[in-house]
Amino acid sequence: MDKSTIGKNGEDFCEEYYSKKGYEIKERNYHSRYGEVDLIAQKGNIIAFVEVKTRSENSLSRPSEAVSKSKQKKLMLTAMKYMENELLTVFSRFDVFEVWQKEGRIYKFNHIESAFDAEDFSGRYDIF
Repeated sequence: MDKSTIGKNGEDFCEEYYSKKGYEIKERNYHSRYGEVDLIAQKGNIIAFVEVKTRSENSLSRPSEAVSKSKQKKLMLTAMKYMENELLTVFSRFDVFEVWQKEGRIYKFNHIESAFDAEDFSGRYDIF
């Protein structure tokens, strides 16, 4: 199974998970000039920007380890752009959703709610 299929399977599973938890899926694979957010989901006055990382069973690292500080910064900038474009004034958070699969089937997942936040960057946004 190729990487894009593995990733799509993980994103499909994540979307279903958030929907079952009562979230409205606002966007999937939202792009800005800064990067991409895999899933944007809203429940009440909270909007979650979700990075989905999927790995096969023989991966040597946890999926979340691929969400580097650089990736986190791109996610935050993309989220800020989304909120600006949509004129949103809700609370936001950044989740990481880890998925493991074996032979094309998901056998384990981990939802890391509020995995990181803007304070991790001391308010510095060099791109602006």
